[in-house]
Amino acid sequence: MNADLDYDPSTDSLYVKVRSGESVDNRIVSDDVVIDLGSDGEPVGYDIQHASRHPEAIAEALGYLHQRHAA
Repeated sequence: MNADLDYDPSTDSLYVKVRSGESVDNRIVSDDVVIDLGSDGEPVGYDIQHASRHPEAIAEALGYLHQRHAA
């Protein structure tokens, strides 16, 4: 699966869908970063508000994608 990226420059909001599946829960990392979780507890997406201020969250999402594809 390729990542689905949705970026809105007017709000600097980025959503990175890292795998297929529905979100059944989420983990709030900060006021600006929420990780959507699948039924297995693994990430399905990263919702990053003010994305240009959170390169570490973008790097985490890309790292998760890399890990899934390397397996």
